[in-house]
Amino acid sequence: ASPPTSRGRSGRPPLTSRDDILRAARQVIERDGWEQLTVRRLAAELGVGAATLYHHVRDKDDLLIQLLDQQADEALRPDLPDDPRERIVVAATAIHDALAATPWAAEVLTVDGFLGRLGPSALALVEVIVAGAVACGSSESQAVDLFRNLWYFTVGEILVRARSRSGRATAADRDTFFPADLDAARFPHLAAIGDRWPELAAHDSFPEGLAAFVDGQLARIGPSHASRPRCSSHIDPAQDESLPPVPV
Repeated sequence: ASPPTSRGRSGRPPLTSRDDILRAARQVIERDGWEQLTVRRLAAELGVGAATLYHHVRDKDDLLIQLLDQQADEALRPDLPDDPRERIVVAATAIHDALAATPWAAEVLTVDGFLGRLGPSALALVEVIVAGAVACGSSESQAVDLFRNLWYFTVGEILVRARSRSGRATAADRDTFFPADLDAARFPHLAAIGDRWPELAAHDSFPEGLAAFVDGQLARIGPSHASRPRCSSHIDPAQDESLPPVPV
């Protein structure tokens, strides 16, 4: 954790701490969206000059990285099983659950360059997924492809669901989900589902979809292309230390 807020010379107000800055930044993001966050706006929110914040952050991108790293330090601590395939699933689930709680973070991470600037807590789970793929027989290139495909699947699911939730009020104002004059002869299955679509689509199918996705990716890599690939249970001992301790 950050050191206690300190005081300058006698009579001066307490200096703004890193925790104060990150807490206020989260409030701005939750209220106005991450696109509206700037160092100057955050300084005004805290009642200090922008120069004060530049002692803690270089620019907006650095501020966002610090927020993401703080979230990773707090949330990305799953218990990892021995089986490499299961480690991939558990790591991907932990990433999904952390980002689902704050969809703005998923949006930020879709911007080129942000992923490679994350700190050890976040990168540890990327390492778990890549190492798991290698243990299942993939090359480094295939392991990177597997992570990227998992990443797109995970972030896409989070963003679609987040935007769907924000649009439900508008959808609820409509009498029908599909157009009332939908041609049942041309779209028989959609017509049969009809207004049940939102209810059916609201089901959280991510866990099942993730497991099937991982099995499908690993099957493409394995020599037998079996539905459940056989992975080596050997993991580099250093892997067990890849999740750094939570800072105190």
